Amino acid sequence: MFTGIIEALGKVTKISKDNTNLHFTITAPFTQELKVDQSVAHNGCCLTVVDIQEDQYTVTAVKETLEITNLGSLQAGDWVNLERCMILNSRLDGHIVQGHVDQVGELISIKDENGSHLLTFRYDEKLFTTVNKGSVTVNGISLTVVNSKRGEFSVAVIPYTWEHTNLHTLKIGDHINLEFDIIGKYVAKLMQP
Repeated sequence: MFTGIIEALGKVTKISKDNTNLHFTITAPFTQELKVDQSVAHNGCCLTVVDIQEDQYTVTAVKETLEITNLGSLQAGDWVNLERCMILNSRLDGHIVQGHVDQVGELISIKDENGSHLLTFRYDEKLFTTVNKGSVTVNGISLTVVNSKRGEFSVAVIPYTWEHTNLHTLKIGDHINLEFDIIGKYVAKLMQP
């Protein structure tokens, strides 16, 4: 379980293929605090630490994960948003995030709002939906929806989040990982005939 509050940016230093799996080696400021078998969210996708060597650790993404996330398009040198799993005796600053990506969306607009950035994303509304002022996770970042339409939504990003996550590296057309609000998903499931 995660909160969507990004702890650090990690740098992908190596990617190796193993059958249909990809092993990602990441350099992160908190590597020394990790242990093998620990969960870490990478662009919002929960992956298990399988190896630690000095200031780098390795995680494995299986075929199913690679098919529904943007992790398969990562290259060595790319930055990923990182969050370790939440501690139950601390504040929940973001929202409840499972680290289970629902689908990949596409960045269709970036607008500099002179103090913030308004990002608009397109997604498959047949699978999930957003609501104004609802929560959504974009590349693992807990954000508030400010403009919800069929198949697209916008978020307003404060300068701190812009500078301390990989949002500032995105370009129009880039794919991002989306995890929709868990409560909204259960309500939608209950409403289906």
